[in-house]
Amino acid sequence: MARKGEGQTVLVTGGSMGIGVDLAEYFAKDGYDLILTARSEAALKGVAMALTAKHDVRTTAIALDLGVVGAGRKLADEIKSRGLGVDVLVNNAGYGIAGAFNGSDEAGQLGMIDLNVRALVELTHIYWPSMLANKRGGVLNVASTAAFQPGPLMAVYYASKAFVLSFSEALWKEAEGTRVHVSCLCPGPTVSKFRERAGTGKTKLARVGTPMGSASVARTGYRAFQKNQRVAITGLRNKVLARLVPYLPRKMLLSMVHNLQSPA
Repeated sequence: MARKGEGQTVLVTGGSMGIGVDLAEYFAKDGYDLILTARSEAALKGVAMALTAKHDVRTTAIALDLGVVGAGRKLADEIKSRGLGVDVLVNNAGYGIAGAFNGSDEAGQLGMIDLNVRALVELTHIYWPSMLANKRGGVLNVASTAAFQPGPLMAVYYASKAFVLSFSEALWKEAEGTRVHVSCLCPGPTVSKFRERAGTGKTKLARVGTPMGSASVARTGYRAFQKNQRVAITGLRNKVLARLVPYLPRKMLLSMVHNLQSPA
């Protein structure tokens, strides 16, 4: 019996660890061939070999830093040179930096925009026309519950994820009736290397509740994409809080987030 993804290829950015690996596994389980990209070549190759062996799919690993301007086009050219195409794009690569904007590293702040926003738009712009022409596939963007409100003490990260959410919802509407799916996955705190890099494990937010496992987050995202669900928020508590945001006085909301993002 044919699996639903057979004959299609999914490109997963940030595919060497965490949510990216688990999303790749869900696609592979359904028969999609994989193209994985991230900065670490060794980690990518390890993931690729494991998924190929486990799910009998073709897996291609391409090590690249998508935070470098023009890297999206460079990646697309490399994919094309290997005779491969992309039916589904999973924009998972991204990072955050906890702390006040004042005194922060300029390169780190601008790098978040380059990776979280620019590279995501660049890759989507490259593959979107063929998805519409073929009337299949689509885009799964990984945002965050940070997308639903401003984030004092993590201002650029929250703003970048708000962009991803807004962009995803707009594309979902543009793709209506085309059979091309668009979903935006919005996880709350998740067990992953992200927390370690961002420094969010030392904030008050890290003491509230238990982080969700990356496999559970990925399952929610994969199912949402298959259903063409516009936005998928992980966890009941996160869903309730995200839906409450529009009803809270803005000044109160900013104070709440500032408090949660403060050092514990």
